[in-house]
Amino acid sequence: MSAADSIPRFNHVALSVPPELVSGRNAEDILRFYEEVFGWGAMPTMVKEGELLVLRVHSNEQFVYLHGSDEPLTCPEGDHFGLQVPTPEALDAVLERARKFQQDDERVEISERKVEDFKVLELHNVYIRYLLPMSIELQCFDWQGGLGAQSTP
Repeated sequence: MSAADSIPRFNHVALSVPPELVSGRNAEDILRFYEEVFGWGAMPTMVKEGELLVLRVHSNEQFVYLHGSDEPLTCPEGDHFGLQVPTPEALDAVLERARKFQQDDERVEISERKVEDFKVLELHNVYIRYLLPMSIELQCFDWQGGLGAQSTP
């Protein structure tokens, strides 16, 4: 095993939510949104009406764990978790799917898409939120020639 193999990596986010968010129509809406916009699906063995909804994030080892609680998480507006896509075009594709969903469901919240110039990279980002207490910041690191995530300043 190499040293890189022993480095901890992201595998899940757990959020306590009101029980009604993991029940009935709300749970169906959450599943539909995150599947249509981000490509996530339910882990069927980890669904308990009113108690638990687990969204599989492209792998059985990456997921969003939603637990129904009488004391749900509340977040200030800026709290979020981040996801990365490889290109600005991939970011725009997810953003377009979110905007399309928003046309039929006003509960979708989308920030203005931004590009920040850090000289060594342009950071493309947008925040998307739907029913959950945290937003998702979708990012693309558009590195300048010869530079990348492993470059040192």
